Amino acid sequence: MAGIYLHIPFCIRKCAYCDFVSFANAGVPDQYIDALLTEIDLVARAGEYPAAFDTVFFGGGTPSLLTGAQMQRIMTAVYEKFPIRDGAECSMEINPGTAAREHLEAYRNAGINRLSIGLQSTHDALLKSIGRIHTSAQFLDTLNAARETGFDNINVDVMHGLPGQTLAQYQDTLETVCDLQVQHVSSYALILEEHTPLYANIESGITKLPDEDLIADMQDMGIDYLESRGYHRYEISNFARDGFECRHNLNYWENGEYLGFGVAAHAVVRRKHWTRYANVNTLDEYERMLKRGRRPLAETIKLFPADEMFECVMLGLRLTRGIERKAFQKRFGVDVTEAYSDALEQLRKRAWVIETDNAIALNRKGLDLQNEALGFFM
Repeated sequence: MAGIYLHIPFCIRKCAYCDFVSFANAGVPDQYIDALLTEIDLVARAGEYPAAFDTVFFGGGTPSLLTGAQMQRIMTAVYEKFPIRDGAECSMEINPGTAAREHLEAYRNAGINRLSIGLQSTHDALLKSIGRIHTSAQFLDTLNAARETGFDNINVDVMHGLPGQTLAQYQDTLETVCDLQVQHVSSYALILEEHTPLYANIESGITKLPDEDLIADMQDMGIDYLESRGYHRYEISNFARDGFECRHNLNYWENGEYLGFGVAAHAVVRRKHWTRYANVNTLDEYERMLKRGRRPLAETIKLFPADEMFECVMLGLRLTRGIERKAFQKRFGVDVTEAYSDALEQLRKRAWVIETDNAIALNRKGLDLQNEALGFFM
């Protein structure tokens, strides 16, 4: 499996917790689309990409700031320049309040068949506390419009551990989302990142986060509740109804190949060596390099086999099904239990691991302590 990621780095306003590369703007400038299409053309002409692609994903920023015409230009270029498989999953992130019905119709006509809606909470006060620009009512309007325009594969993002959030509020959000019968739920704990407004407010004492015990209670309740409503946990923070797992993200967690386009986008492909690429992270430099006919690369890293192997473990152990032993053996010529015998022994001592003839996986306790578990493999 292989994917294509396109970064749309513009937001009406950045959220208080966000440290992604994005820029405040009311829309997506056409000059950025021009640059993006130039990059797509350069990579296609170089010919260093997988034989076929199974997924296309628009992330941000706020991809739903794209006009229908801009989306059509990008999707046309992607399909003209790269071999996209029939039935490919084509996803985009959208924020409530930024996706008018006519835009949703245009996205659908351009080939988008999966949406990821950034709700975060059904409580408007909590949304305001983290700098979100929408309300719960706008989320409902966006979801209804998406369904009316034919989208039937929809994810909703929710968060716990927000400033002032209670366990009851988090459960209320999950209940609302499940009652709406969406196909997929991504349930993340808030991560406090340095150099963000929220971080500054926490450090200065203006804002207070829930304590660690309450955050852990939220996570445990959320897992149990979502599973009770028919959403199986297939990755640390992702839950889906059968058949609606996000194929694009699964490719990441299976450490598959993907191309990345746009400011600060990343890519990984196999050319003799497993090679990672990272684009520059400023708009000016990105557009300037492309105008000169150069790929906007900030760095190219060829990984040693041991590093590639560790990445497979690091990503694979995020999945509840874990690392498939046959796939690992085929890729590296060694069973994962032999390659990391000491690490696995440490996991056994702590009763964090599930071992079968087919896979090595972390159990629920191990997933909760994944960072500590991964330390044994480093």
